[in-house]
Amino acid sequence: MDPIDRAFLANVMDLMLDAVCVVDGEGRFVFVSAAGERIFGYTPQELIGRPMIELVHPDDRERTLNAVAEVVADRHLPIFENRYLRKDGRVVHLMWSARWSPADGVRVAVARDVSARKRAESVQAALYAISEAAHAAEDLMALFAQIHRIIGGLLPAENFFVALYDAPGDWLSFPYFVDEHDAAPPPGALDAETLCAELIRSGRERLLSRDSADAATSAVHPDVGRSAVDWLGVPLSGSQGVIGALVLKSHSQEVRYGPADVELLKFVSAQVAAAIERKQSQLRLLHVAQHDALTGLPNRSLVRDRVATALARARRDGAGLALLYLDLDQFKPVNDRCGHAVGDGLLQQVAQRLKHCVRASDTVGRMAGDEFVVLLSHLHAPDDAPGVAEKIRQALCRPFEVAGHTVLVSPSIGLVGYPAHGEDADQLVQRADEAMYAAKRAGGNRVCVAGGGRPPGG
Repeated sequence: MDPIDRAFLANVMDLMLDAVCVVDGEGRFVFVSAAGERIFGYTPQELIGRPMIELVHPDDRERTLNAVAEVVADRHLPIFENRYLRKDGRVVHLMWSARWSPADGVRVAVARDVSARKRAESVQAALYAISEAAHAAEDLMALFAQIHRIIGGLLPAENFFVALYDAPGDWLSFPYFVDEHDAAPPPGALDAETLCAELIRSGRERLLSRDSADAATSAVHPDVGRSAVDWLGVPLSGSQGVIGALVLKSHSQEVRYGPADVELLKFVSAQVAAAIERKQSQLRLLHVAQHDALTGLPNRSLVRDRVATALARARRDGAGLALLYLDLDQFKPVNDRCGHAVGDGLLQQVAQRLKHCVRASDTVGRMAGDEFVVLLSHLHAPDDAPGVAEKIRQALCRPFEVAGHTVLVSPSIGLVGYPAHGEDADQLVQRADEAMYAAKRAGGNRVCVAGGGRPPGG
């Protein structure tokens, strides 16, 4: 080719937005046009002699080598897409068109950066995934973990946390916190001079770099631990105002955040806020449906579900299980003498005493009126359940102070165990109820085991 033509061609390549690459038979770059620096982050001189496959994203290397084999075999691939790692560590999506030149022993390829299109597709997929997660996640923690995974597919999110703000209680908490260096900060009021509190108060996103002038003059401090290299936070704006924040942190110079990341996280945060509010609403409705309004305890429906679940676990693990059904002796006279407000207050205090008598893993539920159930799971010794039953009896025999009234009651308690007294939830509840009535017929203030027995201390 004429030298003038070569110079002209070189100038044309320099003006191209697409990168022209020539790779030899060993897979090393022998030529990269000027556009390669914009795409790869390396100058053409830095790329010459370097193996092409080193720049390919690890997850795409096998697929890329298969495509190279197709090109060398003279099976032209009009479009091939893969991911490369830029010099700054970021991922770039490329669309290639390549040809093999047998005479020169090289392949010539043109690379087009399609990262913007891929990012737009990824964001749309992320928004859909967040919406789906709000329906599928069992609870808020599961939802936060899903959101972390989804955002991690859009930008570096090794260090990520969700802050939630309860406006009525003026309480800022950190229910989900993943950080390679720091533990979650303690909850506190919104007047704290921390980055997260400031972000929620102002309702404005914040990108703070440790080496920036903004960081040097800032009057606020990181929420916890060491100062990050980059701290990126956006508010979660819900239907009732700012409900919290999403925060990304980088402790490494290798991972830096910029304005494009701020805009991306802001865009996604609207869907995240909606998902959190939706899940919170679902959980509130579920709680109302499954809990007693007066005491806050699980209601009859949830108790039966808990018993069924505990039975399945007991069958699998071979552990013991017991069910206590109790009724308050002399509760009706309290209502008649002191009024229903005192009766309601008494039931609330009974619920609290019952919860203090058992482990957090056990279930205390209200079946109806003054009838309660206690589910004891993972029992290992035969006397565990009778011991707990006696502890409950003694606790409920102590005087209650309710609205200026000293109230004395006692319980009648029926006790059953698995597998001795039943194989399913309905059977166990029914037999515990029958044992409770046997205790009441015997004069009350006692524990009766199904079948007529009495445990120690009854």
